[in-house]
Amino acid sequence: MSLLLTRRSGKARDMVAPGPDAAQLRRILTAAARVPDHGKLAPWRFVVVPEGERAALAEAFDAIYVAEKPEAGRLEREAIREFARQAPALVVVLHRPAPESHIPLAEQTASAAAAAMTLAHAAHAEGFVSCWLTGWAAYSEGVTQLLGEAGDRIVGFLFLGTPGKPVEERPRPDLDDVVSVWRSA
Repeated sequence: MSLLLTRRSGKARDMVAPGPDAAQLRRILTAAARVPDHGKLAPWRFVVVPEGERAALAEAFDAIYVAEKPEAGRLEREAIREFARQAPALVVVLHRPAPESHIPLAEQTASAAAAAMTLAHAAHAEGFVSCWLTGWAAYSEGVTQLLGEAGDRIVGFLFLGTPGKPVEERPRPDLDDVVSVWRSA
């Protein structure tokens, strides 16, 4: 319970090395693949972007961004390139629905989101901080094509590393505001 009650997101831009090594990342991904999955469809994929490929990813993001937004200014483009270079490790979580299945798409989407959240919990269990980001890149058809297959959707970019600054607690909802008890009439 302590693990679940202490996990919090760190800022990707504040993460420093080390990130997970190959064995740690494999354990993190193994845990993320153990989520509820009605129909055993595995409606998610994990794309690991190695550190040595991050500069190429940044340039690809820049090219896609300019193609989609030709009026983009220098600062916007720098932010897009920097996005891809944050933190020591990056895993992109994709939702790969199986529309031909009898399993409702909403359940498949929920399973993909659960995979991303479990990845964040597993990173915390391994001693790292994570940050689940979306933004322009997650909704760009060009970026989705770059990282996935036709029909995929990006659930999020999960950045993993060691906190370079203290991770701050954010306000959490009061349980009285978000929990109710149903009673029959």
